[in-house]
Amino acid sequence: MSAVTTRNLPKNSSRKPGLTPNGRKRNSLSKGHLPRWATPGIAAGSLILGAAASTLGGFSVVTFAIFTAIIFVVASAIITTVVEGSRRGKNALATHLVYAAFLLALIPLVSVLFTVLQKGLPGINMHFLFHSMNGVTGAIDNASVENGTPVLGGAYHAVVGTLLITMWSTLISVPVGMLTAIYLVEYGKNGPLARAITFFVDVMTGIPSIVAGLFATALFAVIMGPTARMGIVAAVALSVLMIPTVVRSTEEMLKIVPNELREAAYALGVRKWRTIAKVVIPTAISGIASGVTLAIARVIGETAPILVTAGLANNINVNVFGNWMATLPTFIYYQILTPTSPTNVDPSIQRAWAAALLLILMVMVLNLGARLVASLFAPKKGR
Repeated sequence: MSAVTTRNLPKNSSRKPGLTPNGRKRNSLSKGHLPRWATPGIAAGSLILGAAASTLGGFSVVTFAIFTAIIFVVASAIITTVVEGSRRGKNALATHLVYAAFLLALIPLVSVLFTVLQKGLPGINMHFLFHSMNGVTGAIDNASVENGTPVLGGAYHAVVGTLLITMWSTLISVPVGMLTAIYLVEYGKNGPLARAITFFVDVMTGIPSIVAGLFATALFAVIMGPTARMGIVAAVALSVLMIPTVVRSTEEMLKIVPNELREAAYALGVRKWRTIAKVVIPTAISGIASGVTLAIARVIGETAPILVTAGLANNINVNVFGNWMATLPTFIYYQILTPTSPTNVDPSIQRAWAAALLLILMVMVLNLGARLVASLFAPKKGR
């Protein structure tokens, strides 16, 4: 007993440097760690060196940000490699490059939002929201500039046209796109017709928007004559651009629905169409709603097909089946290209920025609405 006990007792606690308590050799992953203040310290040093480097050719915020980012990424990778080893150094380099790419992608978005808010907020008022450009002339803009009075004329007619045309294009695109995706996933099974449909959907994805406008114009010119320019023509043109996005997004969402759910419904004797309507679609409704929202956001800012199909109007028109209609993109385009007063362009520029801000807010509301629809119709989770 004593011999066994003696053998199991630990040996002398003294060990050579670089060995673990068990007598094993310490590897490179545990030989050193940077303190918590290392990253903030490297960032502070990078800020100082970046500011110094950016002053060599004339200080600017852009060069300061670029030099600071490069110095921080390189310095953090080198210091981490020296202290913690090459493996941790490579990991730090890759991590900071990912962060830098994210910030680089975020800069244009923040810049656009800041610029639109800065220049668009002064033009957002009740008159702009609830009045059209009907009767607004260059003399009125000149008087508002000379007297310092508020700018008259608004984008109410463009807002109405945008909502109506987008609504009709959605009503056309969503049923067609969803039914096409259901056929491809549930019935086509990679057959000849399904492959042909997939090919044409891929082709439609790359169609330029102006081509879609010309197609809708030519189609209605054959049906109604060469002067057919109205809101419904624009809706058809936008639906050509929306359908591929709806098909692709819906198809991908239907594919990730587990087959076990379908098989369970079939085992209970539920027919296929009812399984699709009651099981498959509700399970994928969150992704489908997001895809439809992306499709709407894709076309709500289109200008070229609207100019070809619906033209531009200064008055309010709520009939998509007759007369020209204005939308926010065409309103912005004409306010910039042909100001109401060529001598005083500031009122037109203000209207254009206000309309751009309004368009961004509409897209944001659409995204919030898609999230609400997804949360309302998503299947409830049980215990």
